[in-house]
Amino acid sequence: MHTKPEVIVFKDATDLAKGAAGHILSVIEQTLARQDRFSLVLSGGSTPKAVYTLMGQPPLVERVPWSRVHFFWGDERCVPPDHADSNYRMAYETLLAQLSLPPQNIHRIKGEISPEEAAASYERSIVEFFGEEIHPPRFDLVLLGMGEDGHTASLFPESPALDETQRWVVAVEHNRPPAPLVARVTMTLPLLNAAWRIALIVSGAAKAELVRRALSGAGDAPILPVQRVHPESGEMVWLLDEAAANAKF
Repeated sequence: MHTKPEVIVFKDATDLAKGAAGHILSVIEQTLARQDRFSLVLSGGSTPKAVYTLMGQPPLVERVPWSRVHFFWGDERCVPPDHADSNYRMAYETLLAQLSLPPQNIHRIKGEISPEEAAASYERSIVEFFGEEIHPPRFDLVLLGMGEDGHTASLFPESPALDETQRWVVAVEHNRPPAPLVARVTMTLPLLNAAWRIALIVSGAAKAELVRRALSGAGDAPILPVQRVHPESGEMVWLLDEAAANAKF
């Protein structure tokens, strides 16, 4: 039986970004009070971009000993790290470039190599970070968003990656119109659901019905990918603005 997620609603997208940034930093502070390092999995998208921008600026940036924080990515498009569509580039420009981090604290997905090689390489790097004896690896905090089709990370509706049980990271393709075919690399549900904490950050009225479906579980519609995210023995919180929460659940 999975614990019911917590839901926190903020007035608008601006307040959501502030609230999410504060939530993330509080989790980092509390965790680093009892352990030496913190593993944070970043998400792509416009809403996280606003969150990362706030985290990288005073006064928030001064709250955390960033040299003890290690950054990972839940998914990545198979593009070079300087490409406009790179999740790594977005996080680097908004947050990481402000932190003067040791290179070994940044664990990016190598989108510039073949998708299969990138997935295998990233899985190895995760195992090396946590150690072979930790199975499955347990990230301290995973940040996720939700697309307008209910996908999260690069786990899309009807994707074979949703049923992966053995691998932590896989290559996927997303070619639903009108989007062009784009190869991606994503963490899988067994790895995401092993996390100590998951924060789902969702903004906008266009996603309100999906939020209602995901949180209520009602109706005969197919299960959304995001509904399959539930920590096995960790905590989960939905951070929403009022527009995204504009449905009773």
